[in-house]
Amino acid sequence: MLIKEYRICMPLTTEEYRVGQLYTISKHSHQESEKGEGVEVVKNEPHEDPVHGPGQFTEKRVHLSSKLPSWARAVTPRIFYITEKAWNYYPYTITEYTCSFLPKFSIYIETKYEDNCGDSENIFHSDKILGDHEVSFLDIAFDEIPERYYRSLEDPRYFSSVKTGRGPLREGWREHTKPVMCSYKLVTVKFEVWGLQTRVEQFVHKVIRDILLIGHRQAFAWVDEWCGMTMEEVRKYERETQEATNEIIGVVTPSISISEVGQAPVTHSAPASAPSTPLSDDPPDFLSAPKDRPRKKSAPETLTLPALRERANAE
Repeated sequence: MLIKEYRICMPLTTEEYRVGQLYTISKHSHQESEKGEGVEVVKNEPHEDPVHGPGQFTEKRVHLSSKLPSWARAVTPRIFYITEKAWNYYPYTITEYTCSFLPKFSIYIETKYEDNCGDSENIFHSDKILGDHEVSFLDIAFDEIPERYYRSLEDPRYFSSVKTGRGPLREGWREHTKPVMCSYKLVTVKFEVWGLQTRVEQFVHKVIRDILLIGHRQAFAWVDEWCGMTMEEVRKYERETQEATNEIIGVVTPSISISEVGQAPVTHSAPASAPSTPLSDDPPDFLSAPKDRPRKKSAPETLTLPALRERANAE
C-alpha cells in the first residue's frame, strides 16, 4: 500500500467549508450524471458512533462504464461501479472506496479539518505512519490541473466573490489570507496485484491529486451559491439533488459478481464523495506493452481487439 498526506487550504472557515463541501458534491454529482452513469446514492442516514458521537453515513455507487478511456474499456466489463462508504463526524471524517471489478483495490481516506494554513504536524497520530511519509501541499490557485477540466470561471486566480469579497487569490495567499482553513487528508491506496502494485498505486495517487484540486476549486468558485445556507438548508438541497440524480441514472444492475473488501470500523467516518475521476484516453505507462517486444508469429493478423468487438456486435 502507498500512503500520502495531502493538505489543501481554502479561504474559508471550517464551518463555511462544511456547508460548501456538501453543496459542491451534490451539484457536481448531478451535473455529471447521465442515464446509467454518474453517482447513485444508496444510503444517506444519521449514524451514532460511541467515540465520535452523532454523524452521517452515506453509501454511493459511482457508475463509470462509458466514461472510461478506450484502453480501459477494452479490459473491463461493460458495467461496473465504485462503491463509496463515508462516515462523517465533522470535523473528522473517513471515506472508503472499493471497486466492483477489482476486489484487491481500495482507497481509504482519513480527513481532519482545522482553521489554520496547514502547519499542524502529525495531526492524525496514526499507527500506520511509522516513519517519514510524503506530505503534499495542494494550491487550488496555482497548481496545474488537466487542461480539459479547466474553467476560467472556476479559476481562483481570477474569481472574486460578490457576497464575501474574497478572491482573486495571489501568490502566497495561504500565509496572508483571512479566513483560512486546511483539509488534511491521509490517503491509503491498495492494489494487491503482484507486478503492478507500485505503479498502479502511484497512478491512483496522481488521479486523487487532480480530483482534490478540481473539487476544491469548484467549492470556492461556487461560494456565492451556497454562502449563507444553514446546515438544514444544504441537507435539503442535498436530498433534492440526490433524488433527481438517482432518477437520471435509473436502476443499474451489475453484470458481475461483487467481492467486498474489509469494512471500516464504526468508529470511522468520511467526507462525502469526490468529483468524477479525471481519466485520460491515453493508457498509463505501466499498461503499455514494451515497444521492442516481438510479436508472436502464430497470432493471426486479423484478430485485433477492434475486429473482435465488431464481430461480437454483429453476432
